[in-house]
Amino acid sequence: MVRCEKVHGFFLPKKFFVTSGVGLSEESFLNAFDEALMKARIAQCNLVSVSSIIPPDCEQISFTEITPGTITFAVICRMDGRDRETIGAGIAWCWGENAGKKESYGIVAEDHGYKNAEEIEKALRQKLKRMAKVRDLTIHEEKINVRTESLIIPKNTNGSAVIAFVYVPFTVEEGSRET
Repeated sequence: MVRCEKVHGFFLPKKFFVTSGVGLSEESFLNAFDEALMKARIAQCNLVSVSSIIPPDCEQISFTEITPGTITFAVICRMDGRDRETIGAGIAWCWGENAGKKESYGIVAEDHGYKNAEEIEKALRQKLKRMAKVRDLTIHEEKINVRTESLIIPKNTNGSAVIAFVYVPFTVEEGSRET
């Protein structure tokens, strides 16, 4: 039998928001990615990529400014391309019902590729359904949320599409303090 103890120091997000952007650069993929992060308004964050579970009672909020330099945990989906390629990225999320268990939780799926927004959304919905099935969660199609970005990159240009599901562990006041 495994004994579980409450351990302090773990990070349990209280809130989240979803943001996105696309960027173009003649110089490099990195510059296109940076522009996409700027359009998503999270370029000033130190982003840490995490996997795809939404804690019970985690609340979705509108975009909130984050103090520059904040270590920011996020599910990040990125796609880069160049020279007339179509690229897309997307994130979908929903809460599941876990029969017989006290707490239910949510799941997040990412998809990216040389695809348009419609193809990304179709793949995301399939991925969420698969994730729910292996976790014995029930999800409802009408409660699935989707955010996508896609673009056709101009000739001689690098492009990047970014979607971020950003966890907010702090109060809005703490996270947006004046610098």
